[in-house]
Amino acid sequence: MLKMETKDGVARLTLDRPEIRNAFDDALIAAVTKALRELDADGQVRAVVLGGNGPAFCAGGDLNWMKRMSGYTYEQNLADAKGLAGMLQTLDRMKKPTIARVHGPVYAGGIGLVAACDIAVGVPEAKFCLSEAKIGLSPATISPYVVRAMGERMARRYFLSAEVFDGNEAYRIGLLSHVSPSEELDGEIDKILENLLHGGPGAMAKIKDLIRDVASGKVDDAMVAETAKRIAEIRATPEGKEGVASFLEKRKPAWKR
Repeated sequence: MLKMETKDGVARLTLDRPEIRNAFDDALIAAVTKALRELDADGQVRAVVLGGNGPAFCAGGDLNWMKRMSGYTYEQNLADAKGLAGMLQTLDRMKKPTIARVHGPVYAGGIGLVAACDIAVGVPEAKFCLSEAKIGLSPATISPYVVRAMGERMARRYFLSAEVFDGNEAYRIGLLSHVSPSEELDGEIDKILENLLHGGPGAMAKIKDLIRDVASGKVDDAMVAETAKRIAEIRATPEGKEGVASFLEKRKPAWKR
């Protein structure tokens, strides 16, 4: 159902239901949420790569799970939806940088996983589809992350039309951070990981908080004051002091392997 491997500070979390294109149900959602929380609490883990086994990254919701949901009451549907929402929020709020490895098709809720990662690298031939409207549903739970990634204008098009688009279009609208040929996909991700591992772990967590807060606010006096406060605070931390000292002394910082 889910594979996890950690090596040299990088955790690789792989959806492992290739027979159903890594579609998720309540059990897989719970397993992914638990794994993400454990990785976030593991001081040896510096970055997380999320991928899928088999030909697809993630086909969205498992059909059998959707059949069960069709008979749920509103209260049961709400509890079920909160599980998916919690998984996406856990991924989005991780202190560690996260990379989506998009080697194949991504549909519906699977696009939420891609959008909730900090960085998404995919292949040109990967197919994307926000297909919910075709079956009379809405991509509500994934919308905060997908709209943030592709913007309102593109969300209006692809949420409503449920068109299929490829990796190049996903890159053009901001859903992917980078497009790479299939044979170069892992090499490109390794390059990004190398750069991520150069950064201070504490700084990474604070930077992620900073981006979230700045992106959702307006540049007013309060934001200017808050950003000044944040840089002053991080300069005073042991990690901040070590980083500056190592730079001035032309040596590796303590956290760099």
